[in-house]
Amino acid sequence: MIETQRLIFKQITHQDLDALLKIYQSPENMKLVPNAKFDWNKEKLWKKYERLNQNYKNGFGIYTILKKEDESIIGEAGLYNSFDDEKHLELGYILDHQYWNKAYGAEICQALIKYAFEKLKVEKLTARMIKDNIGSKRVSEKCGMRFFKEGISENGYPFLQYEIKYNSHKSE
Repeated sequence: MIETQRLIFKQITHQDLDALLKIYQSPENMKLVPNAKFDWNKEKLWKKYERLNQNYKNGFGIYTILKKEDESIIGEAGLYNSFDDEKHLELGYILDHQYWNKAYGAEICQALIKYAFEKLKVEKLTARMIKDNIGSKRVSEKCGMRFFKEGISENGYPFLQYEIKYNSHKSE
């Protein structure tokens, strides 16, 4: 488990699904997610988590994010093996919109960077977001990530890619 000043990251359980499903079914929350689906149900969401969390044993996957003060679920975040290289992981998160612009994104990102580099000994982290996601761009920059490239996803969405390497993290 990962903890920050205000947050707890814990493995996703079936008990978390109602709150996470509510986040996934909100058009406001998903408006900056490429190919966002709104037909999520508990079964589909659980299958997504099972698929992405096969690497919990290796220390990475998706976590439920809870506020410490009341243990309410505010989103999900994780580290993904998107590049078939456990030394280069992708960092991502989805927060309920009522928690946007309150520094939770940066707190999550900083905690995952620290965890990835110090505990998992990852060499590089990547964050990708659609080009219009100014909030995620700012969070990436605030957390020491550097712009790497701009492109068009397989689904036709313009995206930005930010990266941070272990050595640059240590020098900051």
